[in-house]
Parts: sequence; structure tokens; C-alpha cells
Amino acid sequence: MGAEGWCSPGLWEPWLTWEREGGILTEANGSSCTIILHSPPRPTQLFLGGSIVKGGPVQVLEDQELKSQPEPLVVKGKRVAGGPQMIQLSLDGKRLYVTTSLYSAWDKQFYPDLIREGSVMLQVDVDTVKGGLKLNPNFLVDFGKEPLGPALAHELRYPGGDCSSDIWL
Repeated sequence: MGAEGWCSPGLWEPWLTWEREGGILTEANGSSCTIILHSPPRPTQLFLGGSIVKGGPVQVLEDQELKSQPEPLVVKGKRVAGGPQMIQLSLDGKRLYVTTSLYSAWDKQFYPDLIREGSVMLQVDVDTVKGGLKLNPNFLVDFGKEPLGPALAHELRYPGGDCSSDIWL
């Protein structure tokens, strides 16, 4: 992708693989989720905000996959600041929870609106039968409304479990 206004090289983040549904999840550039379900692979890309949205700080000059820059993400009336960062796949593999804060110092640089508004948690529904992703328009946890907020939520975990995008090896 050729871009203007992007001050960082491509940033590849979590890869998540789960066997039962035959899925691989990747995130790139803090703007989208790509999921490959079943065999043969059928990739689905879902944009969840980020720097390359229309009116954002980055102007996409050339991209073989994008016909135009995506619209800003709005869920339950709130424009989502930031982009997908940390993920947690539900135990049944049918829901993917996503937070939008990576690291506060980087958030300040790449997503200043996120610092002012706080991060959010989104839910992506995963179709484990036909394949594909769909943002759940009825689910939004707004950490900007926390009493001592706005807060920047990063990792999410199940009690006694780990984060699907945990960096510990």
C-alpha cells in the first residue's frame, strides 16, 4: 500500500490460529481484521477503524485491494477512535472481541482522538459454518465513559485464561 501521512512501516500484529473451525486471524496496520475459515481458505476482511479511514490522517495513494478508503467506523452512534489492537476469541470460536488501544505512547502519536475519547471494545461475529466476519452493531463497551476516564483498555482475558493475542511465548 502506498500512503501519505503514515509515519510508520506496516505493523503486523496478532496471528491467531484455531483448529476446530480451521481459522487464521491476522491484523495489519491497525485498521482491519482478516480471517480465513475452512478449506479451501476464504479470506474475509473487515475494517474496524484505524488511520486509513476517509478524513483520517493517512491518504491512501495506491492499494491493490482497496477501491476507496473505508468510511470511519460508527457503532451505537459513537465514532470509534483508533483501530483493532488486541483480540480475544470466545471459547466456542463464534465471537471475537477487539480493543482499540495498543500502547498509550503510540496511541498519542497515531490516534490522538483515542487519548481524548478513550478506547472501546467491539464484538465481531464469526460465522464458523459459511465463513466470514460481521461486526455486531449492538455491542460496544465505551471505556471513555469510565468514572476516572477516558481509559485506554488494551488486553482482554477470560478469568483464568489468556488473551488470544498475548505476546508471551
